[in-house]
Amino acid sequence: MALHSFSYYSQLPFIIIIFFFFHGEGGFSPSPEEVGICEAVVRPYGYKCQEFEVTTEDGYILGMQRIPVGRNGVIGGARQPVLLQHGVLMDGMTWLLNSPEQSLAFVLADNGFDVWIGNIRGTRSSNRHVSLTPSDRAYWAWSWDELVENDFPAMVDLVAKQTKQKLHYVGHSLGTLIALASFSEGRLVDKLRSAALLCPIAYLDHMKTKLGILAARLFVGEILSNLLGLAEFNPKGDYLFLECDFTGNNCCLNGSTVQLFLQYEPQPTSTKNMVHLAQTFRDGALTKYNYGVNNIQRYGQSTPPVYNLSNIPNSLPLYLSYGGRDSLSDTEDVEHLLQDLKLHETDQLVLHYVQNFAHADFIMGVSAKQVVYDSMMAFFRQI
Repeated sequence: MALHSFSYYSQLPFIIIIFFFFHGEGGFSPSPEEVGICEAVVRPYGYKCQEFEVTTEDGYILGMQRIPVGRNGVIGGARQPVLLQHGVLMDGMTWLLNSPEQSLAFVLADNGFDVWIGNIRGTRSSNRHVSLTPSDRAYWAWSWDELVENDFPAMVDLVAKQTKQKLHYVGHSLGTLIALASFSEGRLVDKLRSAALLCPIAYLDHMKTKLGILAARLFVGEILSNLLGLAEFNPKGDYLFLECDFTGNNCCLNGSTVQLFLQYEPQPTSTKNMVHLAQTFRDGALTKYNYGVNNIQRYGQSTPPVYNLSNIPNSLPLYLSYGGRDSLSDTEDVEHLLQDLKLHETDQLVLHYVQNFAHADFIMGVSAKQVVYDSMMAFFRQI
């Protein structure tokens, strides 16, 4: 029986559960007096930290953080800039949840890199707009297409202008998707030294996360948006499904890291963004947002345009690291991506497979430095 034939009313019990889960009490809600990521979690460890803002072409004001030097404060000549981009339902805190010896942002700074942390629209550091507020439905009228077109270029341009250098890019999960989509359209490749993609997501055909599959198949995103009028997707309450139902069976998280995660995350995104991700799973293709009967008006064709990943420049240095226990970035889907990259110059494509890592291990795992980050930094230094 086709899932498309289910009525909204037959799905209401599940919808109600989702509604109260994502709009219930509890969870971390940043107050207006919050001091920002630099003051809250970077400077207390003894690092210098700067807060920046950049406005996108469509009016979103994005906050970024910079850790210009390591904890010892020694500059030691030109430091290559690295831009870190988080995944969905997260923000720049992604890179700061462990100790300085284990968190990627600190590790990079201590190893001679000029570290920049990006935060996409709607998150704690990037919740302002030139004319809208998060209480306006129009504020949330975007999907990851707009991140490709606006947020990603704005952040890269800021780093390039401030440092007057090409930069390395590190994305995790959604941060890899917007990069791959951007590169496929020839965007920004002239401003990057390389791109490191942790848990790369381009295809979601083999996604195994139970919650994600159920939501995608039941069109929960469309229902939340259309039936209940929810433009903002704001997960509140316990988020413990991070450890298995959502990301896979992570091997290497400790209790204190999970508690810190629950204090600061998750972050809101748009319902439309979640719908777009669900479309990627349901349709088995990487395309722009599918507006259905409005595609012709939007795109001049009945189907949404495809992001053709085989168009990614073959000379762009790429580092892909993925895990055998990842329920979101499944190994079969990574293999699909690699088929698109089969003509990539062999000396410009590094693959790094970690059998026992799941999705969150790459950013929160206590052994991620030894298992992933050291290899990634060696890759940067060869470019």
